[in-house]
Amino acid sequence: MNELSDIYKRIEYLRNKGVKMKEIADHINMPPSVLSSLYSSVLPTYLSEVKKGEEYENALDYALSQVNNVSKKRLLGNLKEMKEQLFALEPAPLTGMNNNLFLKNLSDDMARSAQEAYNYNGIYISYSLGSSSNSMKIEPYLIAASENNDYVKVIHMSAYGNTHNGIVLFSNRQNSYIVFNEREAPEMAPFTIYLQLPMYDFPRMLKGLYLSLDYNRNPIARRIVFMKHSDSTSMDDFLELTGRLVKREELTDDLLPYYNYTCQEGDCIKTCTVPSPQLDETDLMREKDLLGV
Repeated sequence: MNELSDIYKRIEYLRNKGVKMKEIADHINMPPSVLSSLYSSVLPTYLSEVKKGEEYENALDYALSQVNNVSKKRLLGNLKEMKEQLFALEPAPLTGMNNNLFLKNLSDDMARSAQEAYNYNGIYISYSLGSSSNSMKIEPYLIAASENNDYVKVIHMSAYGNTHNGIVLFSNRQNSYIVFNEREAPEMAPFTIYLQLPMYDFPRMLKGLYLSLDYNRNPIARRIVFMKHSDSTSMDDFLELTGRLVKREELTDDLLPYYNYTCQEGDCIKTCTVPSPQLDETDLMREKDLLGV
């Protein structure tokens, strides 16, 4: 059964070197959907069960029970050939943007994050302080692995009825970053949410900070809470939801905990541009005076 571990590590190596899943699937004569299930579910589950002390056979049976498109007989019958084919496939030399280490790491992390998405897939409702008034924003988000399982997509429905598409990066099982463009293309105004990942599977709540630009294009950071609404990743289910602003006097008892956590003094960090010809250290206190902090 050591071949299964070698196969998983080799696929991971190829993915990290920029080889697409479809290219790998074509090389080993396997349907892409089967390879995706094998790499993202069967092999990680199998290795995890073995690490816990489970017998190899039982661990594989359990891992295969989590999917419905991978045949145990066919998998075991082709192990040696599959391993040889994978080790015969070599990634192409890095060119273009891949020569930029940050962009390459970003691409690699996008692929790795897709393997963690199962733990966070679903529809969430977020709670944060509104930008234009002292109200609480309630907005839905959909998080799911992409159709080709090569990155994690996120869709955001704003309180003003706009939708945004972006990506999610999961890092070290402790941190997550959601990034999308808040403005109309081709104008760029990156909107970033940092979330802390709790140390258990399938969390119902995530919390963190989001950083964006206010209406004057000054950076602003606020607390945000994500509560799991459902495990569905259906776009139809997501579009049934709407974002909204809720004033303090209109809050119900079940919404008050989110308001008290995200919308109090100190839950928002703001900066502004001080109109000053000096542009020196005296502007720092002037900025704080302008902001009233």
